[in-house]
Amino acid sequence: MTDDLRPEYAERLIRGRRATRAFRSDPVPQSTLEAVFSLAAAAPSNSNTQPWHIEVVSGAARDRLADALVAAHLRGDTTPDFPYRPDLYQGVHQRRRRHAGQQMYGAVGIARDDHEARAAYDVESLRFYGAPHVALLFTAPTAEERMAADVGIYAQTLLLAMAAYGIDSCPQGLLSFFADTIRSELGVRDRKLLLGISFGYADEGAPANRLRMPRAALAETTRFH
Repeated sequence: MTDDLRPEYAERLIRGRRATRAFRSDPVPQSTLEAVFSLAAAAPSNSNTQPWHIEVVSGAARDRLADALVAAHLRGDTTPDFPYRPDLYQGVHQRRRRHAGQQMYGAVGIARDDHEARAAYDVESLRFYGAPHVALLFTAPTAEERMAADVGIYAQTLLLAMAAYGIDSCPQGLLSFFADTIRSELGVRDRKLLLGISFGYADEGAPANRLRMPRAALAETTRFH
C-alpha cells in the first residue's frame, strides 16, 4: 500500500466532512474550483452515462439567485422536479429526521415552537448560509430513480473532493423545491434539478458549525451475509 492510499486518510476525509451552515464571504479561487469539479467528474455512473450537469454560481449571479429564491419562498412558489410527500419518511427514518431538526435548531438557539425564528432560518438557507458559491446539480429531463442515483453518487464524490481541497459545504435538498426559479435565473432548459450544494470556507466561530450529527450503529443499517 502506497503512502497516499492509507485508510487513515479516508477516515479523516469522510468522518471529518460535515454540513456547514455558516460561511465566510471569501471566495474559492477559480483554479481550485476547476480542480475540485474536475476531480468530482471521476464519479462512477451506470454504463458511464455521467447523467449530471452542474451549474456553479458565484458573485453577482449568486446574489441574484438568492434574492429570487427568497422571493419565490415568500410567494409559496415551489416547483420540485422530484415530488416530495409529507409521509415520505416514516418509522426510524422520521425519528432520525426529527432528531436532526431538533439538534440543528437547538444549535442556533431556536426553540421548537418559535415558528417565526424557524421561518427566518429557512430564508437564511435560501441565501446559502452566506456561502460565496452554490453548485446546482441537474440531470436529464427524462431522469427517474436510476439517473437520480447516479447524480447522488456524483454529489458525494463532489463533497469529498471539496473536503480534500479544504472547502466546506452543505448539501441542500430545500433548493430543489424551487426548480423553476433556478432554471429561469440561470437560463437552464430541459433539465431536472436534484439538489444544491452551498460551499466555501466555514465560519468556525458560528454556533451552527459546532454541531456534529450522530450516525446509526453499523448493526442498524448493515447485514453481512
